[in-house]
Amino acid sequence: MLALLALAAPRLITAAPLDLLAMSEAEDDPAERPGENFPGSAFFFAQGAFDPVPGTVGRDSQHVMALDAAQTAPAMAFRGLTALDSYRALNCLTSAIYYEAGSEPEDGQRAVAQVVLNRVRHPLWPKSVCGVVYQGSERTDYRCQFTFSCDGSMARMASAEGWARARRIAVQALSGLVYKPVGLATYYHTLAVRPDWAAAMRPVAVIGAHIFYRPPGVDGTPAAFRAAYMGRETQSGPARLTTSAQFGPALGLSLPLPSFAPDIPAAAAPLPGAEPFLPQSAIRPEYRNSGRPLI
Repeated sequence: MLALLALAAPRLITAAPLDLLAMSEAEDDPAERPGENFPGSAFFFAQGAFDPVPGTVGRDSQHVMALDAAQTAPAMAFRGLTALDSYRALNCLTSAIYYEAGSEPEDGQRAVAQVVLNRVRHPLWPKSVCGVVYQGSERTDYRCQFTFSCDGSMARMASAEGWARARRIAVQALSGLVYKPVGLATYYHTLAVRPDWAAAMRPVAVIGAHIFYRPPGVDGTPAAFRAAYMGRETQSGPARLTTSAQFGPALGLSLPLPSFAPDIPAAAAPLPGAEPFLPQSAIRPEYRNSGRPLI
């Protein structure tokens, strides 16, 4: 009996304090609270994860987590051939900033704007701002490059204050102000999803609620950004749908090019009270707070 007590005594002495310590840490750590977790949220609570990153627009940033040594995108002013071309480019870029990152801090909005302009300069994408923003918007399978252009988001009225901020950032980006932390990124997605194409890309930075990527190989180097902006904008909004088919049955189709849109399962159940024929979120309910601004 004495031998057994000698073996068990250390466990009896240390078990209670360790359990109490674990409970205390769980209560103090916001990462352990129900409803405040989502895929990729761990780095938000990591010490030093958002230490200021030099090189942002005139100041250090508290919303950027660098993942790679970002190479600055080539600087260029995007000027339309006519006043109408310039107006369309500004309106299209403002729409992308507002609907993709309207609740983000300015760093997140500038990053989205830079990705659009990076694509304009890259030979793999259309050679106009509106062409990049609304690429694939004629599709009915939600595989447009920016989901807001084909999922009904533009039906909601923009707030005057939010639109003015997005427009100001768009003006600065089109005038040639390069947002350095996003580097040569041409892809991004929210931290709440993990699309299949992400594994093949090189992560550049986490900015706000999005993670940004550049392509591997030559396509992700400065030499690839050689396309000139011709200044011609032939559209000012989403393209017309190419088919009259209802949205629901088309969810399983895929694009030959990677898309910003996450893979949406064909059997995704509609949310309670959702409007018919509108795209249904594939994000689990407990993860839908991931788009909250980091301010």
